[in-house]
Amino acid sequence: MTTESVFTGLKVLDASSFIAGPAAATVLSDFGADVIKIEPPGKGDPQRRLSSVPPSPRAEANYSWHLANRNKRGMVLDLKSPAATEVLKRLVQWADVVITNFPHGTREKLHLGYEEVSGWNPRVVYADITGFGDAGPDAGLPGFDLTAAWSRSGLLASTRDAGAPPTVPVWGSGDYMSAIAIYAAIVTALYRRERTGQGASVGTSLLAAGVWATGTLVAGALAGGTPFELHDRKAPANPLINPYRTADDEWFMLVASPPHWPGLTRAIGHPELLEDPRFTGIEGFVKNSAALTELLDAEFRSRPFAHWKDALTRERVTYSLIQTPEDAAQDPQLRANDIVVPLAGVSGLEYTINSPVTVRGVEKVPAKRAPDLGEHNDGILAELGFGPADIAELRAQGAIPGPTQAQAPQ
Repeated sequence: MTTESVFTGLKVLDASSFIAGPAAATVLSDFGADVIKIEPPGKGDPQRRLSSVPPSPRAEANYSWHLANRNKRGMVLDLKSPAATEVLKRLVQWADVVITNFPHGTREKLHLGYEEVSGWNPRVVYADITGFGDAGPDAGLPGFDLTAAWSRSGLLASTRDAGAPPTVPVWGSGDYMSAIAIYAAIVTALYRRERTGQGASVGTSLLAAGVWATGTLVAGALAGGTPFELHDRKAPANPLINPYRTADDEWFMLVASPPHWPGLTRAIGHPELLEDPRFTGIEGFVKNSAALTELLDAEFRSRPFAHWKDALTRERVTYSLIQTPEDAAQDPQLRANDIVVPLAGVSGLEYTINSPVTVRGVEKVPAKRAPDLGEHNDGILAELGFGPADIAELRAQGAIPGPTQAQAPQ
């Protein structure tokens, strides 16, 4: 790398799979870290195949793989092979950061437990992600973002309308949310290491990230608060925070508060509502929610979104068009703020999504494709001090695959 960045020189061993752990490593790579990803032989990280699993959008390019694994070097290593332990040891000694999501018990069998890893490298920052945390009766359960981050946390039960059953949320969203938590833990530990010289074991769980995202409601429950019923669009708890439909069948989310009420009455052409005793203060809005929602429904359905965009913007009332993912992908605001960035090296995939961490004045590493399976095996092994005869012996013992197996297409 020719351009110095925040983490230029930082070495990361990504021994994780699926999304949360690998995506945390990707954020580090965005700022210049050298990331080596190890995968099992055969088909590698299951994330390689998730782009083809419904309800993922159908596309020729393996977009989800490149999103969570760009800018990495790739290596295939069979951690179940006794011969792989020396390779793993040298990788850990090379690394500043080790990331894993193997379950407790399994990681120890694969020589990836913290005690063994920190014994090889006392300065290492060891970061792990679990489904449900390290303790408690369910610590050993497998966790995915839809189960641990969404279902168990209270988030999914709260994200639906009254009378509607739970639905399937955007899968992967809990993983990417958790990835930022792991990244934050790693950066915190690296800062601590700069001050003390000591390594650390850090981590999070999908459950912890999900509960943090549901924090307002869970904290309210901890305070003994009385919850409102599930959202009813025609009689919401607060009609000023509600989706509305326009004459051209667009939906937008209105997010207003009592101070916005005068401007909202002007925007809809009914300033006389300021004198209506039913709609005085938040208690009035709640008590007469159905009546106000019916009135707002009728007004917003009478004109197209372009009209309301102008009227609400003029009165500084907060709102947003409810976009589909396809709309968002073409939104110029994303490109203006480098939320969508070019991706190099992938046929049929010119752009990807940037990580949400920005250090102003510091450019991120340009995004380039994720590695093919085992693409960098020989180069990494040579870098770790293994000669040609050593590499041949590792192949003979099954620790690494043969050249044709390692270079199998994605």
